[in-house]
Amino acid sequence: MTVTATAALTTAGTLGTLYVYGIAPLGVRTPRAPGVDGAAVRLLTEDGLCAAVSDAPEAVRARRRDLMAHQAVLGELAEQGPVLPMRFAVLTPDAEALRDQLRTDRARLAAQLDEVRGCVEMNVKGAVVHGYFADLVRRDDALRALARQARHRPGYEANVRLGEALAKGVAREARGAARDVLARLAPLAVRTAQGQVDDEQVLSTSFLVRSADEQRFRQAAAAQAREVGDRLALSVTGPLPCYSFVDAQPATAGR
Repeated sequence: MTVTATAALTTAGTLGTLYVYGIAPLGVRTPRAPGVDGAAVRLLTEDGLCAAVSDAPEAVRARRRDLMAHQAVLGELAEQGPVLPMRFAVLTPDAEALRDQLRTDRARLAAQLDEVRGCVEMNVKGAVVHGYFADLVRRDDALRALARQARHRPGYEANVRLGEALAKGVAREARGAARDVLARLAPLAVRTAQGQVDDEQVLSTSFLVRSADEQRFRQAAAAQAREVGDRLALSVTGPLPCYSFVDAQPATAGR
């Protein structure tokens, strides 16, 4: 399937265009929650699979109520079994195009459903903790030397050198803590998926966790947060639909 998703599509609202929420095995009940823009959700079935869809609105924008509606539909599907979630604002030109893709990609989609069956996604992020200086200076000979120079011969250049060295040291410690967290949490997951990181957020990883192991994973993440809290601020989000472990997206309208 073609992977295309956007938060605002000018082709939305074209006659026949459908908004797609997710793909599930045949036999799930139609979600009762209203969809995006309050539209009624229905199921399109084909070759042992079904897709939850609704009529596309005139414009698809990331308004909070529509984001919540998207999640509510996926939540009802996930309560019944495995689901391949679409990201917000994925459209398909018409019902027949979607049915054709379900037929064409049936084997791959069925394999993905089997992979996420009984699983949830947990996302762990870690941000650099600034101000982690005293212990760092005690343990680093070079930083201690710079700190002495700044005290004995204060000045702009000495302060800049010390500040830059401290910032690098803090970031280095945070990245090391992030590696430790991954090493502890990865064995508790079926798979992991790396997200985008930067100089401030040095950890962003999604974990495919069996539902039966969710509490164990949370406890391990909480223990890691306590252990590395002076260097890395951890946050855990989930359970989520398994967005990071699905590559099935229907073709976007207008393509």
